[in-house]
Amino acid sequence: MQIENTLENNLSNNLVNSNTQNKFLETTLGKVINIGLDTGIRMLLPDLIEDQIINVKDEILNNGFKSGINKAISSAIDLGKSAVGMVTGNFENIEQARTVIKSGGLLDSLSNLLDKGINLLSKNSKISKNVTSIIKSGKNVILDSINSNIENNFDNQVSTIEKIGKYSKNWKEYYQKQDFDGMQKEYNKLKSSLKEVLPMENTLKEARIIENLHKLIKNKNGDFNLSKEEIALANELIT
Repeated sequence: MQIENTLENNLSNNLVNSNTQNKFLETTLGKVINIGLDTGIRMLLPDLIEDQIINVKDEILNNGFKSGINKAISSAIDLGKSAVGMVTGNFENIEQARTVIKSGGLLDSLSNLLDKGINLLSKNSKISKNVTSIIKSGKNVILDSINSNIENNFDNQVSTIEKIGKYSKNWKEYYQKQDFDGMQKEYNKLKSSLKEVLPMENTLKEARIIENLHKLIKNKNGDFNLSKEEIALANELIT
């Protein structure tokens, strides 16, 4: 089958580059760190009401912490890649990305940013001395919360990659039956999952080709008779 040959034998183009991956990680880990910070503060200050918790978190983020998160993540990625001896700078799988983040000393950088934020808050009396003292003495609780959240995120990435593989397999089975409704169902799930996962060099190429082929068939009103040129174009578009 023409499409099967394309999927199996013509996966030679690079899907992503280092910048794409770094930007994705900065965005994703930025959100994860934000949630981890929130959770850690709630653990340290269980008696504070919701609005107070949000206020404390926002004050820490906006006073010396938030401005340095992306820089800390970028530095960790660069240092981590160097530490594990990566040449291309591209991640081939989730475990490689996890190793790079751990090797880059991200938590140490975040610890320093947290110190900076707390000291600024204390100096400017943005939060009470009692709250400042509790956060300072319990800083490791916050860092543990952030680290746990990062680990959970990578676990979720692994799960999403597995789902992408399943949806791709299902799509191809529906294609063999020329069942466009079934293809559309799997394509919708595939497309949603692709938005949530770290761009990687090899893992997602087949999914991207499927995405291009699906659009091509849909634009031809469900016509499965694709030319060699059309199939080749679907493969070439995974840049």
